[in-house]
Amino acid sequence: MTRRIRNWVLGLSGVLLLAIVGLAVQRQSTAQNYRQSTTPTLFFHGGGSSYHAETHMVAAARRAGVTHTVVRAMVSRTGKVTMVGQIPKGAINPIVEVNYADNRQLNYAVHGQWATNVVRTLQRRYHFKAINMVGHSLGNMSSIYYLLQHDRDSRLPVLQKQVAIAGHFAGLNFKRVPTSIRQPRGLTLDAAGKPNWMNATYRQMTQLRRTLPRHQLRVLNLYGNIGGQTDGTVPNVSSLSLKYLVAKRAQSYTEHQITGRLARHSQLHSNPTVDRQLIKFLWQK
Repeated sequence: MTRRIRNWVLGLSGVLLLAIVGLAVQRQSTAQNYRQSTTPTLFFHGGGSSYHAETHMVAAARRAGVTHTVVRAMVSRTGKVTMVGQIPKGAINPIVEVNYADNRQLNYAVHGQWATNVVRTLQRRYHFKAINMVGHSLGNMSSIYYLLQHDRDSRLPVLQKQVAIAGHFAGLNFKRVPTSIRQPRGLTLDAAGKPNWMNATYRQMTQLRRTLPRHQLRVLNLYGNIGGQTDGTVPNVSSLSLKYLVAKRAQSYTEHQITGRLARHSQLHSNPTVDRQLIKFLWQK
């Protein structure tokens, strides 16, 4: 081996060693920043959407070093769940992107059942004891109705953390939606977040004030304000009505208003501020 080749080999080895050391330092730093948990986080998209709406937030978590494991749960129109990808044993902070084939379903109880089907599928395969959930818009009803239907079922994983983004808990003010989910006119909230008028689905959701396990769930409520107390689709008053449903019994309840160019309803799931808020809430030590 000539001196030139030997020096080239030694130089390359040095570069590789530095890269390995740098990667090890980076992984150690990540481990110091984020909880090293096997609890999965499920992402639910909004109405008329798909798992593609979740990819920006999920990609942000991966870039931050939160996790290296992302799988997908495809839910058919009949509620059958097909998993795409595998969660390795011991995977840290795995993420499940949930996709509903019937993405315009407005029966919230059905959303709860579909979410349960996903959770049960994960439980059978991986035996998880706890989960987190993130919802955007209509996707929030998967979390709420999972809690309504199974909040005291010890056979299912415990919902530890919930991130609500652009939720329409007190109703939508669209003309063509059913009366049961329409936002009442002149809607206002008191200091506890209680609406002055409640539609049928909100009255149903108030069961959580009696049944939600005490001091178990931590909730982060993110909502956009482009001006006029609305995200352009959902009035802030509807999003903030989540407080009355869960704050009384939750371990913690936090609200955060998002403003600026990407505060619109359909852009919140692609908003860097939202990314930072949910990463901090779900995984930061």
